[in-house]
Amino acid sequence: MTTSERRATVTRDTGETEIDCTLTVDGEGSATVDTGIGFFDHMLTAFARHGLFDLELECDGDLEIDDHHTVEDVAIVLGSALDEALGDRAGIVRYADRRVPLDEAVADVVVDVSGRPRFYFDGAFSQDQIGEFTSDMARHFAESLAMNAGLTLHASVTGENAHHEVEALFKTLARSLDDATRVDERREGAPSTKGTLTE
Repeated sequence: MTTSERRATVTRDTGETEIDCTLTVDGEGSATVDTGIGFFDHMLTAFARHGLFDLELECDGDLEIDDHHTVEDVAIVLGSALDEALGDRAGIVRYADRRVPLDEAVADVVVDVSGRPRFYFDGAFSQDQIGEFTSDMARHFAESLAMNAGLTLHASVTGENAHHEVEALFKTLARSLDDATRVDERREGAPSTKGTLTE
């Protein structure tokens, strides 16, 4: 698989959300996003920009209830698209870690694009809401992304302002995924002694 082929389109249609997503792993950081939640759109745009992913995503969700289904299902679809776009994950770097500040806030992410989904989180968000976005949904977004993309993901956040904390988390996640999914030309096949990352 050449890097130009690392692209996937995933749709999801349930009684709670309708989502169309196209993700290009080796992009330029462009994003066209509409989830109906302004702050979440801002975070997904930052995720694409800092991960150098190209992202087209539209979600029509049951926001009259709350933001949970929209954020969770977008993460499911985005994780599925990343998993599909990476294919057999041959030649990728696989491991990465990043630490990103935003003013007083700092987020840390360590990721293994292993095909084995696990998630660990340390920290709490300083305010419950950021506009129409429930702050703790950032943690749930990262978890749902990891479960559907096949990532072992350790994340933490500290700070005093939830906007800064969540934004730092999304940017750190993007940077670490950009690092871990890069193709290392020195490698042939999966970066594992098992010979595969998909089983």
